[in-house]
Amino acid sequence: MFDKPFRRRSLLRGAGALTAAAVAPWAGGCASDDDALTFFFAANPEEADARMRVVDEFRHRHPDIGVRTLLSGPGPLQQISTFCAGGRCPDVLMAWELSYAGFADRGVFLDLGTLLDHDRTFAAELGSDSIGKLYETFTFDGGQYALPEQWSGNFLFYNRELFAKAGVPAPPSGWERPWTFAEFLDAATALTKRDAAGRVTQWGFVDTFVPPLSAGLFAMNNGVPWSTPRMNPAHLNFGDEAFIEAVQFYADLTTKHRVAPTASELQSVATTDLFSVGKAAMALGGHWRYQTFDRADGLDFDVAPLPLGPKGRDPCSNIGATGLAIAASSRHREQAWEFVKFATGPDGQALIGETKLFVPVLRSAINSPGFAESHSRINNLAVLTGGPAHSKGLPITPAWPKVSALMDRSFGPVLRGSRPATSLTSLSRAVDEVLRNP
Repeated sequence: MFDKPFRRRSLLRGAGALTAAAVAPWAGGCASDDDALTFFFAANPEEADARMRVVDEFRHRHPDIGVRTLLSGPGPLQQISTFCAGGRCPDVLMAWELSYAGFADRGVFLDLGTLLDHDRTFAAELGSDSIGKLYETFTFDGGQYALPEQWSGNFLFYNRELFAKAGVPAPPSGWERPWTFAEFLDAATALTKRDAAGRVTQWGFVDTFVPPLSAGLFAMNNGVPWSTPRMNPAHLNFGDEAFIEAVQFYADLTTKHRVAPTASELQSVATTDLFSVGKAAMALGGHWRYQTFDRADGLDFDVAPLPLGPKGRDPCSNIGATGLAIAASSRHREQAWEFVKFATGPDGQALIGETKLFVPVLRSAINSPGFAESHSRINNLAVLTGGPAHSKGLPITPAWPKVSALMDRSFGPVLRGSRPATSLTSLSRAVDEVLRNP
């Protein structure tokens, strides 16, 4: 989702330093109302527009509740920590799948269970319309610390024109029709073009996500969950044979088969730009990339499921959801709950589905005419509408920032080709020690 001024990578890893740029009210907010409900979120400009559609509609329906929006600068997770430690925690906060557990564990986020118990009509509607695995993503240590607001799992974008010109069969149109690692590699190889000097003029595949997590996503599609159980695990499966096999396959796309660019080859160009201008045939990414590619001049693209490894059974995406949490210290708990209910309920989700920016999390919104109409340029809508149900989650643990730091040090050499994926067995032992002694 976040290219500039900050990157999605920092949000997923829980990293990023607090900069001198303070969190400031969005221009359309009720900054003059000191008693207004405050809503903290991170977004690039396009995402902010979508957010404000939801906020503005809430204001229209609840004129008695003032809302002041706080748009994050770089390092949103550190900003949340700083504000809340200083007694100035926003009332409603954006929560990320991989990082919310730390805030829940420290008592920053309110357990929404009591509010749900007292609002049985909404709870029943949510239960019947929700996709269980997305809702459960924000259930930690017996509490419900956020309600999901969007699905941000990964899939493949592909250039229909480049596939047709090369005579390569198009990828499958839905998650129920998997293709294999081998078929994916064959397509990427056929779609990688070089000039007479051997320089690549067109890449078969680029990754617009976070490479270590993408490698783990290939492992998930080779039949290996990151952990069992998902919540508060004591062991991650980095040393599993099928996990290692899939990570090596992902690394070999760059280092052996040369169908994907190296990090050094991406110093002067972004992977999103390569796909946008027709210099890459396939791109791994989430729906936050959709609007970028939708606006690219002359780009004829569609979407496809991720390939399935030899040991996998069903192709899957990652959950990658964000949710909305309420600060435990909020003085506007009742108003905050009304806002969270609206944004994560049917009305707010319907608006989200119309923005082209997010995949909503309620079945009614995912399958709505508005969502289909906003994605009318693609044929394989089932990849998006079926994505949440075909997703699997990454580990939920307060120790994730430490796990991520260890991953950076161990995955880097593997993805650069200087170490084999079998070296991840040592990472598995180090991570398990962190999980046992967070």
